Amino acid sequence: MLKDITLGQYFPGNTIVHKLDPRTKLILTMVYIISLFITGGYVSYIVMFAVLTGCVAASRIKPRNLIRGLKPVIFIIAFTAILNLFYTTGVPIVSFWIFTITYEGIGTAIFMMSRIMMLVMGTFLLTYTTSPLALTDGVESLLNPLKKIKLPVHELAMMMSIALRFIPTLIEETDKIMSAQKARGADFETGSLFDRAKALLPVLIPLFVSAFKRADELATAMECRCYHGGEGRTRMKQLKWHFRDALALFLGAALISCRILLAGRGL
Repeated sequence: MLKDITLGQYFPGNTIVHKLDPRTKLILTMVYIISLFITGGYVSYIVMFAVLTGCVAASRIKPRNLIRGLKPVIFIIAFTAILNLFYTTGVPIVSFWIFTITYEGIGTAIFMMSRIMMLVMGTFLLTYTTSPLALTDGVESLLNPLKKIKLPVHELAMMMSIALRFIPTLIEETDKIMSAQKARGADFETGSLFDRAKALLPVLIPLFVSAFKRADELATAMECRCYHGGEGRTRMKQLKWHFRDALALFLGAALISCRILLAGRGL
């Protein structure tokens, strides 16, 4: 399961999606998320799926990588579907005990599952095609106006970048600790839920120790390089808008307009 967590990974490439400005991709991701949560019918979800498929094809990211990213949230997807299936009022199909399955419940469950899956895959596509450094620069650039109210924009962007950078590292570290514990006879897959949670204690303690050690080493390295925050800092690579970014933003505006139009007609 740990190997299926792909959040924070970056897959280098030379596609048009990789070449887009990180600010453009951040804005388009927000547009995509807002479009997903605008109510609508089957036609709207088909349009959103077509958009996601087109972006995946343009980025040349293997679909199996996106599907792998869904595995850690399968429980959330299933739980959401079950709640909507049994607790949505409408025309009943099957009724037993306190549970009732309705036609409307089936449709709502399908919509919610599709929405969560497309949401996860769309946001993962952002980190797959954007390096943590570029993502940090994009976030900082977009939040620059907040510096006028003394918000530490650079520090917030730096923390986000470090967190994304160390997600794969911590996952790898957890996998190594669990493998070592299994070699010593630990069992993480059998027993009750309480027994499984108890078995994780020998994993969590060395993981926290390792995380704090890495944080201390990183802080020491930053101090040795005279890091004092974002004041007066320059960048080796400056962010620049290109025609492809303007075209992508236009397509994003067209997408959300189309989504609102379809939702207004109940499609």
